[in-house]
Amino acid sequence: MTADAAKPHVFDATADNFEAEVLQKSLQTPVLVDFWAEWCGPCKQLGPVLEKLAGDYNGAFVLAKVDADKEQQLAGAFQVRSIPTVFLVKDGQVADGFPGVLPEGQVREFLKHHGIEPGEPAPAAEAVEVDTAPPDPHAEVVRLRQAVAEAPDQDELKLDLALALLRTGAAAEAEPLLDALPANLATDDRSVQARARLGFIAQASTAPPAESLQQAIATDPGDLRARHQLGVRQIADGQPEAGLEQFIEMLRRDRDFDDGLPRKALIDAFRIIDDAALVSRYRRRMSSLLF
Repeated sequence: MTADAAKPHVFDATADNFEAEVLQKSLQTPVLVDFWAEWCGPCKQLGPVLEKLAGDYNGAFVLAKVDADKEQQLAGAFQVRSIPTVFLVKDGQVADGFPGVLPEGQVREFLKHHGIEPGEPAPAAEAVEVDTAPPDPHAEVVRLRQAVAEAPDQDELKLDLALALLRTGAAAEAEPLLDALPANLATDDRSVQARARLGFIAQASTAPPAESLQQAIATDPGDLRARHQLGVRQIADGQPEAGLEQFIEMLRRDRDFDDGLPRKALIDAFRIIDDAALVSRYRRRMSSLLF
């Protein structure tokens, strides 16, 4: 039942690697988490089906296998009542799941329902040297405006332009471009990131001044609404660490506040913050509070 090197899309998940290999990984690739045990007969029926599908889907999702006997902390965090139990983790949070054994066809339908289709093997590419310096966002806006004018039917270019506009703070111009995208691009990871950035900008525009929010928190450290508004303002104003600190404190005080707002705010912030080291550090802190 354990993963091996011959199954590149299957691995054993533990409390030690769960944050990096499941939560963080799920921001790019859906993760199917299979809670099983060596003594469990139904687990031995479902496990090979899931492992086969992980291979068939060729990286469209990865399979994390959790030995419920050895990883009781994880099983408790997911409130596992029976095994096998399977959860789908996307964007750092549980999206769906099912208990018990399902036939292969029903598991495929489950995956399809969440937009997961078999992937094609990636073609080999020759190594080329590239300039890794980030482009100037204002220069990118100029370049992409010209590209869109020359190819107005290229929706990919319009998405690129919207992202460049957001990097320069031009949210009012970026939003209608995003609204006009076709369905296949509206669910693209870059579109999701852009929507998250727009959300922060919109919330910041209606939040009270930072000084008022700081005073409210000083008066009542348990004012989680003020903490959320301050965190949103700080991230929108280019102070990502200060904003993340407010969201982490919200999570520490009440993870269920406003239907799980602390965790949602953290995940949205992780999508738009470019500092990978900072995001990784706060992901670990989020995981330590949740699991």
